[in-house]
Amino acid sequence: MHRLDKIDIALLAELARDGRLSKSALARRVGLGPTSCWERMKRLEEAGVITGYRAEFSLRAIGPSVTVFVMVELDAHKAQNFDRFEREIARHDEITGCWAIGGGYDYLMQVVTRDIDSYQALIDTVLEQRAGVSRYFSYIVTKPVKDAPPPFDSLSQS
Repeated sequence: MHRLDKIDIALLAELARDGRLSKSALARRVGLGPTSCWERMKRLEEAGVITGYRAEFSLRAIGPSVTVFVMVELDAHKAQNFDRFEREIARHDEITGCWAIGGGYDYLMQVVTRDIDSYQALIDTVLEQRAGVSRYFSYIVTKPVKDAPPPFDSLSQS
């Protein structure tokens, strides 16, 4: 774990709000000179704190789509079963997120496809590949309510 100070936290929060900030604008917002700001960003990248940069966009503006959260339970709980499942789901771009979870299920997946038929075809493919799925439960997103960056201030150790 990388120890972050208040300036690191401020830098991360500003980037989470607006990843297109110029280095000089970012430096001004966190109270640093451009060179110091650039050095901190590089240090955070090298430490694996900043793992990438990407744009956010509206799926509705692109065209029809459906987002589905899927709770997955595997049929066996051995390392090779988890590995097999994780290798299989990594092959599918429509699976945009997957988390191993504790509790009653083994995984929570986020799937984005063109429509319900495409979603079902994806699930059928995963099942046909014998990925070890015992049961799955689908939850279709009817509207986004909140999608925010993490609360950096309350997560920091400073």
